[in-house]
Amino acid sequence: MNRIPSSIPLVIAALFATAPVLAQAPQPPSSFYPAPPPEQAPTVQQGAPLSGLTSPLPASAPKIDRTEIASETEAQLFADARKIVWGRYAKIKGAKPGDVAVTRQGNVWVVKGRIDSVAPGTEGDWASIDGVVERISAGHVQIRGEVAFRIAKVEKGVPCKVGGVLNFRRSGKSQVWRLAEGDNPCDGARENFDLVYEKPVERKPVPTQPKRG
Repeated sequence: MNRIPSSIPLVIAALFATAPVLAQAPQPPSSFYPAPPPEQAPTVQQGAPLSGLTSPLPASAPKIDRTEIASETEAQLFADARKIVWGRYAKIKGAKPGDVAVTRQGNVWVVKGRIDSVAPGTEGDWASIDGVVERISAGHVQIRGEVAFRIAKVEKGVPCKVGGVLNFRRSGKSQVWRLAEGDNPCDGARENFDLVYEKPVERKPVPTQPKRG
């Protein structure tokens, strides 16, 4: 019967003792995965120029080169809009209307005006309008522009603005066009911003006096 050399059990025991150490040793990276991180990012050539690209969003608002008149009667009425009434302060004693001008620059109608509040306790507050008229139809004036409201107690006096396509509507025999988008975007209050028709004063010609002999 052959005897097992006494050194073999010692070698086997040593292999079992080092097995956990070998299992924990990191494996060398494979040539396929995982790849070692690069020492530096790859260099790229200069990108293509950004000119000539298209976008689904327009770069600016479309230019209005003509005001569309769908109702001559409404246009004649709106041409005589002279006053601004601001509903937020209209019922305060001492409130006064502001001024607005409707002018024609070639084929385009332009609207510009402002009201400064003079009612007690509201001094320094104002509202304004600045825009061009896109379309005038029966009871409806569509303006592309901006209406701003400055109120001392709202947003610390920073003007709150409503911009874009603004719709002023009039009903029946009313002489007032009210802004449909008249909610203040800062506090949600209904501003009731109105453009008011003011009939021009007709000046009758003064008859000439006969010369006295």
